Formats: sequence, structure tokens, C-alpha cells
Amino acid sequence: MTIRCTHRVGLLLTGLLLVTLALPFVTYAPNRLLSGEGRGLWQALPWLAGVQLAAALAGMLLCWLPGRIVPFLHLLLAELIFPLLIWGSGQAALELSRHGSPLARTSPGSGLWLSLALCLLLASEAIRHLTVRPLWRWLLNAQVWLLPIILLAIGALDQLSLLKEYANRQEVFDDALRQHLLLLFGTLLPGLLIGLPLGVWLWRRPRWQAPAFTALNVIQTIPSVALFGLLIAPLAGLARYFPTLGELGVSGTGVAPALIALTLYALLPLVRGVVTGLQQVPQDALESATAMGMSAGQRFRQVQLPLAMPVLLRSLRVVSVQTVGMAVVAALIGAGGFGALVFQGLLSSALDLVLLGVVPTIALAVVLDALFALWGAWLKGEAND
Repeated sequence: MTIRCTHRVGLLLTGLLLVTLALPFVTYAPNRLLSGEGRGLWQALPWLAGVQLAAALAGMLLCWLPGRIVPFLHLLLAELIFPLLIWGSGQAALELSRHGSPLARTSPGSGLWLSLALCLLLASEAIRHLTVRPLWRWLLNAQVWLLPIILLAIGALDQLSLLKEYANRQEVFDDALRQHLLLLFGTLLPGLLIGLPLGVWLWRRPRWQAPAFTALNVIQTIPSVALFGLLIAPLAGLARYFPTLGELGVSGTGVAPALIALTLYALLPLVRGVVTGLQQVPQDALESATAMGMSAGQRFRQVQLPLAMPVLLRSLRVVSVQTVGMAVVAALIGAGGFGALVFQGLLSSALDLVLLGVVPTIALAVVLDALFALWGAWLKGEAND
């Protein structure tokens, strides 16, 4: 009887999880500005290193077993190791803080970051094999984060450098969050108000699609910093010649040029999504609606728009995640947001401050992506019922 590996991706991920034990689990620095000294998991928490070793070896052995039980067991292993490593980093930081200076900082090391990423990939791969239903995949991926969120809420991670930086700059962080959300929704609203009608207009007039998409493609290829810079002079001039605009907050720097630039970047995926979504509506559905006596407006509202919604939703999903990321660069022209924390940290060589801006940005993008994925799964499930 020939024994062969039935889950090669799982074998690779669990093998790499074994390798990460040789990397630093946390780094310990005398203060927030100096480089830290790496501490391995074997040094910080030997028993947890043993658990990770056993889990990685067990995961590798499972890859040689046949059947659907293997993805389920891989998911259980990932859900065991993922919160344990997060909790272990908090415990290591707590232990080091008891014997060190109050100014000392304990940060996650490369081994921890890679181990967490591998656990998430292993869980995602297992979920992909367990079910094909988008809604169940979303729920299974979401519940992986339940224990880490609880650990964060009860203060088990408060001694990590990132949480210390947050405690010291909580008001600044809250302002940055509000400004980032303002940039996000301040981009989505005008983007939808312009992109949806423009997309419908181009769908009805195909001969205008080529020049319109050419112009939008050109805008998309302009680097964000360059576009922000191009808007400084015109908006400053408008504010000078029309003082009322200046009183409303329009100027060469700040939120106004950031919103204009981000809205311009949002138009291409939105307009493309509207046109593509309406074009892919089956002709049979339109003929059936016409045979039922529907008017052109009724066909558009009750048939074409609902059938085009999944494509429109994917476009809005792309725009939302894109805007969250690009809003970081808008801090260079004084628009605020998490980008302000990132650039302050870079200028002061404070990695914790950089991460205080980067990690929430990534988290916000992931949450938005997950919410749109849930919305899309719900629409797909509703369409199948």
C-alpha cells in the first residue's frame, strides 16, 4: 500500500511553523527608540515552545492521512496555537517588565509574526477544504479571532510595546481614527454620487466608454503623492480668490485635496463595476421582464440593478480597501489619519509609533473586506434561495 501526502499545502505550512521556533519570539529593548534584543520562545516560555513543536509535528503527520478529517484537525491546531502564541507574547512581556526598567519595551519578534501568519494561512486552507459555502467560510474565519479579541479586551496584552504606545497616545489615536474614517466615508460618498450615474451613462452610450476609461486609467496611474502635489496650487489659488472656500476648509493642504484625489482614484473601479455589472445581465432576464409588461425604468430597478449588484459590490469592496490604504499617504499634506502616526514614528525612529498607525490601518482594511465579503455571501445565498 502506497502512502502519499494528501495535503501538500498543509505540509508546507506546518513545516514552516516548525522553522519559526528558531526565530526571535519577542524583542526586548531598554526604551522605545533603541533596537531590541531577540528572545526565543524556548527562552521566554519553554512549555509553549514544546506545544508549538508538538502541534507542528502533528500537523505534518496528519498531511499523510486520507479523508476530510485532516482539514478539520488542521483547523483545530491553528485555533489552538494562534491564541496561545498571542497570549504567550503578553505573558513574556509581563515577565520581562517585572524585572526590567519601566521604560523598557517588549515587542513581537519575527518568529511570532511569522507563526501567527502561518496559523492564519493554515486555518484558511483548512476552511477552504471544509466547505464551499461563502457564508460558512466567513463565519469559520471570523471565529478564529474570537479568543485574541477577548485577550485584548481583558488586558492580557497590555505590557506589549504597541499597547503601551496606545496607552500613552490614546487621544491622538482616537483623533487619527476619526480622521481616517472621515477620509474613507468622505471619499465613498462623492465617489458613489459621481461613479454610479457616470457608469450608467457610459453603459447606455458604449461609444463614450473608450475615451472615458482612458481618462480614468490615466488618473489611476498618477502616483498619489504627485496627485496631491498637483492639487496644492489650484486649491490654494481658489481659496485665495474666493475667501468663502477658505472659510469652508478648502486650501492647498489638508482634507480637501486629499478627498478630491482619493475620489478621483475611486472612480475607475466604481465606474468599471457599474458598466461591467449591467453588461453581464442575461438577455433572457430582460426579455422575460419585457414580456411581463415592465417599463424600462422597472426593468432597470427590479431586474438589471439587482442582477448587477454582486459586481457593483465587488467594485465597492476594492474601492474601500484601496481608500483605507491610500489615506495613509494623505497625511503628507496634512489630512491626518493613521498616516500621521506612521510618519511621526518614521521621523522619530520610533517603530512602536509606526506600528500604531500601520496595524489599525491593516485591521480596518481587513474588517471592511470581511464585511463586504459577508454582504456578498448573503446576496449570493439570497439569490440561491
